[in-house]
Amino acid sequence: MDGQHKQFLKKIVWFIPLVVAVYFTMTIVFGEWVGQDYRKNLTYIKGSSGHVNTRLKDAGRSEGVDLLFLGSSHAYRGFDTRIFQRNGWKCFNLGSSSQTAFQTDLLLSRYLDKLSPKVVVFEVYPEMFCVDGIESSLDILANDETDLGAVKMAMEQNNIRVYNTLIYGFYADILGRNKVFKEPSVKGEDTYISGGYVQKKLKYFRKEEYPANEWEFNEEQFKEFEKILSTLEKRKIRIILVQAPITRALYTSYSNNQEFDRCMAEYGAYFNFNNKLTLDDSLHFYDRHHLNQKGVEIFNNAVLEIIKQHP
Repeated sequence: MDGQHKQFLKKIVWFIPLVVAVYFTMTIVFGEWVGQDYRKNLTYIKGSSGHVNTRLKDAGRSEGVDLLFLGSSHAYRGFDTRIFQRNGWKCFNLGSSSQTAFQTDLLLSRYLDKLSPKVVVFEVYPEMFCVDGIESSLDILANDETDLGAVKMAMEQNNIRVYNTLIYGFYADILGRNKVFKEPSVKGEDTYISGGYVQKKLKYFRKEEYPANEWEFNEEQFKEFEKILSTLEKRKIRIILVQAPITRALYTSYSNNQEFDRCMAEYGAYFNFNNKLTLDDSLHFYDRHHLNQKGVEIFNNAVLEIIKQHP
C-alpha cells in the first residue's frame, strides 16, 4: 500500500468517530430544543399512555412472584392483579402497549431474575405477530433505563427512530430524568393499580361491523417469541399462552384465526378465550378489543380455572 492510500485510510479512521460524535450531539440538541411535533425521527415521551413508567418502576421494586403476566395492552388492561391476589397468587403484570416479542425479551432481561415467577401467563394477540414493534420500543426506551439490552433491541429492529430515541435516552439517563419523573396514578379514565394493572373507568362500547380481513404475520416476531419460550423453559417456568377476548365482530372479521390457533397450540398450553367465553360486544368491552371491568372479571375468573386445571 503506497503512502497516498495510507493517508486516505488515516483520514477515514479519524473521520468516522467525528461523524458519530457530531450525530450524537445533534440528536441530543434536536431532542432538547425541537418540539415533539417537529421531530418525527425522535420520539421520547415520558409518562405516555398506559402507565408504563409507573409499571416498570414498580417492577424494579418487586420480587419473588408466583405469577407473571406478559403481553400487550390486553395484558395490563386485561389481567387484574387484585383478582389473582385474592385467590392466593402473588403476581405482577409486565404488559405494555403494543408489546411484541422484541420488547418482551428486553423486559425479561431486566426483571425476570428479580420477579422469578413460577408461572408465566403470556398474552398472545395475533396483531402483535404482524407489526414491527417500533412504537412499543420507543415507549419503553423513554420510560425505562437504557442499557445493553436496549442497544441489542435497537440493533435487532434497525430503525432510525429507535436509534435516535436510544441516543437521547442515554443522555436523559445521565441527567437522571427518569429517576425524578413521577407519573400520577390517575390519568384521565385510567387508574394504575399496584402490581402492573391499569383499570379503565367503566364504559361501554357501541357495536360495530368490520370488513373482511386477515392477519399478515411477521416471521421475525415468531423467531423472537420462540427465543423467549426457550428462555422460560430452561428456567423450568410453567408457561400458559392466552389469547384475550376481543369483540366478536372484530374477531370474526379475520379469516385466518384458526391458522394462528394451530401455530400457538404447537408451542404448548394455549387457550383462545374468544372461543371459550360468551361475551357481549357492548356490555363487556370499552372499545373494539379491550375488555371493560365487567369483562375483565369474567375473563380473569376463567383464567384462574385454567391455571388450577393445568399444574
